[in-house]
Amino acid sequence: MAQESGQERTEDPTPKRKADSIKKGQIARSRDFNTMTIVALAAAGLLIMGRTLTDELARLLTNGLSLSREQIFDPIQMADLLLDNIFEAIVIILPFLVLMFLASLLSPILIGGWAFSWESLTPKFSKLNPISGVKKMFSMKSLVELVKTMAKFVLVAAVAVIVLWSQAGSFLKLGDQSIETALAHAGELFGWGFLMLSVALMIIAAIDVPFQIWDHMRQMRMTLQEVKDEMKDSEGRPEVKGRIRQLQREMSERRMLEDVPDADVVITNPEHFAVALKYDQTQGKAPLVVAKGADIVAASIRKVAIHNDVTLVEAPPLARAIFYNAEIGDEIPEALYLAVAQILAYVFHLKTANKNGTEKPDFPKTTLPDEYKQFTDEYFDPSNGRPH
Repeated sequence: MAQESGQERTEDPTPKRKADSIKKGQIARSRDFNTMTIVALAAAGLLIMGRTLTDELARLLTNGLSLSREQIFDPIQMADLLLDNIFEAIVIILPFLVLMFLASLLSPILIGGWAFSWESLTPKFSKLNPISGVKKMFSMKSLVELVKTMAKFVLVAAVAVIVLWSQAGSFLKLGDQSIETALAHAGELFGWGFLMLSVALMIIAAIDVPFQIWDHMRQMRMTLQEVKDEMKDSEGRPEVKGRIRQLQREMSERRMLEDVPDADVVITNPEHFAVALKYDQTQGKAPLVVAKGADIVAASIRKVAIHNDVTLVEAPPLARAIFYNAEIGDEIPEALYLAVAQILAYVFHLKTANKNGTEKPDFPKTTLPDEYKQFTDEYFDPSNGRPH
């Protein structure tokens, strides 16, 4: 994508890019480090267990070649003896094999961590394209790998020659020793030889490991456009997020409007704001805001209130004060208790008057506390109140 768009990979990989890379099995790996670890542990294993291994194998070899005449001419006994010797040999070398298995399993984890991916095992027909294969053979990366391989071969071969040359006398003396002593001495020589060889491999690994980590991070780098696309995919495109927010608002408004019929009063601006209040006298708590809204939502609240015979009262400063200082489901602010109580008393008396056909009560003279005067330019004039 970077080549097609002409953009350079200048951005560090995001956590999602790293996670996707691990899922695909694309992590930093150094074959030279793995080889060094295996050889070093093999050398340590030979130096620690070599004497025991050679003694046990020598004993097994001696017992396996010490056959009676009856055993030699009895196929069944020979087969049983062969199977017994094979099983015993496996038991003898099993600790060394377990050490090698652990070395081959744990060495990759030390660099890039553990990762298993079925995707990396899935065959890809693109890898069978001979043209692509030829291009890879003559690419700059292949040339660099060839130079590295030749350098490693020269270094390892030089160390091997030095070890063999320095221990040539010891190897030649093995023929003058008994088989038990020769095997034990040979195991010790091979152990020290592998150890010296691992030192050479350590030099190679010390160069290859940082290079592989750097090269992996270089391949993981992203263009600025890739980062933006990933953010859009992970966080959602703006138009989709906007649509989701719109649907959430609509659902919230529908739930809110369902509570309007239970309100005792709707205080309006009269047109721009509407606040529906409910007061439960049995609980002794302050009135609750069951619905509120501005403009279109306010119109919907008024419409539902009129349809369900909920009293509407025009009190612009009080409506705005409640709208800006209380959320749906909250009790009204304590400073507005008196003003709201006067409105509710008026509404309850108005309902009683309408029911009994008596004279309607006068609209209360209600004012806001000083700290709420910012919501109006003047005190509320009760002559403007028009109950419905």
